[in-house]
Amino acid sequence: MKKTFYLFNSGILERKDNTLKFTPCTVDDEVAAANVQPRYLPVEDISEFYVFGSLQANSALFNFLGQKDIVVHFFDYYENYTGSFMPRDCLLSGKMLLAQTSNYQNLKKRMIIARKFIEGAAYNMLKNLQYYNRRGKDMDGLMELMRNFADQISEAKTTEELMGVEGQIRQLYYEAFNLIINDFEMGNRTKQPPQNEVNALISFGNMVCYTVCLRAIHQTQLNPTISYLHKPGERRYSLALDIAEVFKPIIIDRVIFKVLNRKEIQEKHFDKKMNKCLLNSIGKRIFVKAIEERLNETIKHRSLKRSVSYRHLVKLECYKLVKHLLAIEEYKPFKMYW
Repeated sequence: MKKTFYLFNSGILERKDNTLKFTPCTVDDEVAAANVQPRYLPVEDISEFYVFGSLQANSALFNFLGQKDIVVHFFDYYENYTGSFMPRDCLLSGKMLLAQTSNYQNLKKRMIIARKFIEGAAYNMLKNLQYYNRRGKDMDGLMELMRNFADQISEAKTTEELMGVEGQIRQLYYEAFNLIINDFEMGNRTKQPPQNEVNALISFGNMVCYTVCLRAIHQTQLNPTISYLHKPGERRYSLALDIAEVFKPIIIDRVIFKVLNRKEIQEKHFDKKMNKCLLNSIGKRIFVKAIEERLNETIKHRSLKRSVSYRHLVKLECYKLVKHLLAIEEYKPFKMYW
């Protein structure tokens, strides 16, 4: 199985025969990179790179990565996602593009899909709270309020109304974080920049989930710029935002609860300066390792009758959406059944 590699240090990435050579640079003097032991990575083992440091590369490298179907995701100093290098689309389909566009332009059809995304997200958020409710955390009041708002999903007539309902559900959901997490407080949801440790993990984790969904979309015939819940716009792959709604509670939030309550991530793993709170380099390594473990974890799929990883679940979600858009089978969002 191909792996995801995270590059936290600045360095030089280049092709070396049929391998990739990464030479890290020291923080104090990037010229000293020549004195640092390089790392050789066989291309057959690589699915994608996440780049958090300054990367030196040339067009020959990206031509090679494109040939090998290797994606590169870039993040800035403040952990914000800035863009991706994606290999040339090899699964282009005019029929699929027309179906996506038709379902977007028809408000009734668009709302059917948009409601499904929020329905799945709300269900999975409630499942998380039920899990901790069974373990002695009193979630009954918050879950009842969330269910009341979830009942309004089918009544929403526009995506703006639907996003408003989703916002109410998620606000209650985030209130429950204070009951679930032992040593940190959620407070208000803040981003760009996050103001505390929990918000820092949510923002960072959601960006990773977004890129996982983007990669899965790229492996199908779907166009990532045509979406249904989030408004399509320039310079963003809004369909990845749609699909991520279903999986953020399952993948990212459960990892956040785990790493904080098991004290794998502590206050020392964050940097607080200039009115922002961000993971430091050690904290990032711990967090992405936990996310990767979650993505590679397997469950017994009810329909397929075999074990599949959480990463593969995201790809299967894309295929379900394809079938819906082509009027083959109604889209049903993935819902936790454990």
